[in-house]
Amino acid sequence: MPAAPLSLEIAIQSWPLHRPFRITGHVFDQLDLLVCTLSRKGVSGRGEATGVYYHDETAAGLAEQIEAVRSDIEAGIDWAALQDLLPAGGARNAVDCALWALESHESGQPAWQLAGLEQPRPLLTTFTLGADAPEVVAERARTATAARALKLKLIGDGRDAERVGAVRRVRPDVWLAVDANQAFDRAQTEALLPLLLEHRVSLLEQPCPIGDEESLRGLDSSIPLAADESVQTAADLAGMVGLFDTINIKLDKCGGLTEGLSMARKARALGFEVMVGNMIGTSLSCAPAFLVGQLCSVVDLDGPWHLDGDIEPAVQYRDGLVDCPPGLWSAAGADRS
Repeated sequence: MPAAPLSLEIAIQSWPLHRPFRITGHVFDQLDLLVCTLSRKGVSGRGEATGVYYHDETAAGLAEQIEAVRSDIEAGIDWAALQDLLPAGGARNAVDCALWALESHESGQPAWQLAGLEQPRPLLTTFTLGADAPEVVAERARTATAARALKLKLIGDGRDAERVGAVRRVRPDVWLAVDANQAFDRAQTEALLPLLLEHRVSLLEQPCPIGDEESLRGLDSSIPLAADESVQTAADLAGMVGLFDTINIKLDKCGGLTEGLSMARKARALGFEVMVGNMIGTSLSCAPAFLVGQLCSVVDLDGPWHLDGDIEPAVQYRDGLVDCPPGLWSAAGADRS
């Protein structure tokens, strides 16, 4: 039976960051994002997307993608049909998450129940430090007292060893990951590994460029390697067996909660550890990713932490954990026990 007609609204919002955020090849100081609202018979659901910067996605471009299929969406669409209507990426993510929220509010069931998950629990999350000067990174690590896990951006500029050492000296207590965002080749990765071991780094994320994954085959690393840019959707998973240990799922990459949940389950079946990440965004984009996080061993959901403001209600950061209040994005359902 076809889905009932929908009303679609899209809006672009701008949010300033607390401070410029530097990664390999990019510096971000303001976030432009797209919010999609789907309504039916007085009930609404919302989804948010930033897009994938290395695919040159922008909020304006996401809006154009959605506008191009407005008539198909408003005629009535479900999660399954959406997967064929829009490609993986931010536009599909915004619509997909809005559909989940709408279904949740229409049924009165929280999205975690619709997804077949157990009642969500707070999750230990990393807090990400940009690739600034080592002394700056150290100060930000020192003052991030609520964090029990940190992730440090590396950029291959000759100062990465200083950055790692600076963070570990001021925060000997934290679980520590590093993320190169494609900055290294195999030789650079091998040269860096002894330093990472010395400073008790627990995860190395995306050392190599997209397309150069085979260079990692046979790499003798006791530090798990995580694939981020190298894995966009579930179709990429099989090719990463034997190259990476962990898969980083982001809803903006894969195109929404529907694909994100499917990826997590398929990755686990293939023997990968699973990680959930996010682009910088408000709590509206963090909330559906928080559900994927319930299936993950590594969680990196600090997007709202980087913003100079957030929506209300917002996700909560306490004692190194991230928690999503009932009703933030989907229906609240019964109170937590």
